[in-house]
Parts: sequence; structure tokens; C-alpha cells
Amino acid sequence: MGWEGLRTGLYNDANGFPTIGFGHKLTPKEIATHTYVNGITTGQAVILFDEDIVSFDAQINSLFVDGHLTQGQFDALVSFCYNEGFGRLRTMLSHGLANVPDELPHWVYAGTVKLPGLVKRRAQEVAWWNQV
Repeated sequence: MGWEGLRTGLYNDANGFPTIGFGHKLTPKEIATHTYVNGITTGQAVILFDEDIVSFDAQINSLFVDGHLTQGQFDALVSFCYNEGFGRLRTMLSHGLANVPDELPHWVYAGTVKLPGLVKRRAQEVAWWNQV
């Protein structure tokens, strides 16, 4: 949650996606039904965060059923996936698992704008990846 910060009202993230809480990107159903039009509480934001993390954990585990990831590598992928989404994670992984530390620093842009916060986040993900 530390990277995301809490926002209890709806906002568009740096890429223009409707978002709330600790960086929860709204689903098409949440957008269509105006689920969070009145905002959320901190408790609701924590629940959304936990649900998103469980989903990303499961998606990453489905890719690595043999368990060949260290805890640091797993944590780096979950952080990346939470921020960029599972589709972008698959794109990054298409360059090969060994290339992840070299690929992570490329994912620091919102459109064409390099975001300092993403530079720091990717550096932390590389550090987690390289933990022994």
C-alpha cells in the first residue's frame, strides 16, 4: 500500500484510468454501476487492496506453478502487476525471466512522461528481485 497512497474519492490515475483507494483500478462493471461514486472508507480501501493482491498472487502463481521464484522475485512481480496490470506483466515476462531486472526500469512512463515515483518503485522492485 505504501507506493499507492490512499485516496477515498474517485480519480483518474496517471494513465487516465478511473481509480480509488490504494490504486484500485475500477473494473468495467464498477464504472457502469457507479459503485464508488460517493467514495469509500479506509476500511473499504484496505479490502479492495487485499482482494487485488490475492488476485495478482493467484495470477502470478499460475505462471510459476513450479515455484521457481524467490520471495523477493515474487514480491517484485506482485508490485509490478498491481501497478501495471497482469497483461503488462506477461509482456515484460515475454522477454524472459532472467531479463526482468533489466526490463523493470523501462516501465516508468505514463504515456510519454517519465514519472519519478515509478522510477523509485521500479528500483525497489529490482532490489527485491535481486535479494538472495
